[in-house]
Amino acid sequence: MPIPAYNPVMSDLSSPAHLSRGYLTGLTCALVFSSTGIFIRHLTQTYGLPALVLAFWRDLFVVLSLILVLGLVRPGLLRVAPCQLPFLALFGLVLAVYNSLWTLAVALTGAAVATVLVYSSAAFTALLGRWLLKEHLDAVKLLVVTASLGGCLLVSGALDPAAWQGNLLGIFTGIFSGLAYAAYSLLGRSAAGRGLNPWTTLTWTFGCAALFLLGFNLLGSGFLPGAASLPADLFWLGEALAGWGVLFLLAAGPTLLGYGLYNVTLGYLPSGVANLIVTTEPAITAVIAYFVLGEILTGVQLVGGALILGGVAVLRLHEGRLARETEPGSGTAVEAPAS
Repeated sequence: MPIPAYNPVMSDLSSPAHLSRGYLTGLTCALVFSSTGIFIRHLTQTYGLPALVLAFWRDLFVVLSLILVLGLVRPGLLRVAPCQLPFLALFGLVLAVYNSLWTLAVALTGAAVATVLVYSSAAFTALLGRWLLKEHLDAVKLLVVTASLGGCLLVSGALDPAAWQGNLLGIFTGIFSGLAYAAYSLLGRSAAGRGLNPWTTLTWTFGCAALFLLGFNLLGSGFLPGAASLPADLFWLGEALAGWGVLFLLAAGPTLLGYGLYNVTLGYLPSGVANLIVTTEPAITAVIAYFVLGEILTGVQLVGGALILGGVAVLRLHEGRLARETEPGSGTAVEAPAS
């Protein structure tokens, strides 16, 4: 895997070139993330793998893959200054909490509702980014947030009242997973601002998250849904080599590449914009399901997908216009007569 050089421009209004790179990377990230559900559904349905056990091995395999690849091609990226370790440990804790809440939300509410709830992070990230990181927030971005959330509702099928009834705990778990994802986005933006390479950040945060998830499994027996009941349950897959292979592919493929691309995106774009771009994932998943699994897209889902993709397109045009207006000399050059 080639490890690209990283030199982000940390500003709300990046140059048009950096905006294009950021949007392209973000959309690629959404495309990669959209395949994770297929792996997770296979592991939970075929092998009955507990959610938090799955999350632990997923994060651990990501770390092992990164150490192997970076150790061979860019070993310097495995080292960080000691002063960065507390920040990276906090980042890893947030990632572990997000992974736990997300898997629990799926277990409690089902994938459709959990997907909608986790993408409440788009609103959380936009508002918290404005408050904590002073990121740009205007009426157009708020409109896109609303359109994206509405589109997620339509694409996921969560408008069915039966999906929501009688599960208040699951709904609150899903909302908190969205808040945790927003926190992850903000910390990723902060990591880029600290000059940390996204692949270095990914290695250390997933390493810390794996340790935290190991603790959640060993200490959460009996009160955390999806946790290992006994230490031996950490090896739930036993001699099922095919299951271990799928779990490793989940980690080394869509998880590692998806989170890596998301961290790269956060180096080019404000956290709120990056999060909004990734909300295209449900629409992309629906399209993939149509072509690969033969699942039929309803009219409502098509409308939802159009809302999400249209919102991102509007946001790109809006951010591009703002970037052009802030380029040196652009304010007067446009109105000056030709010489």
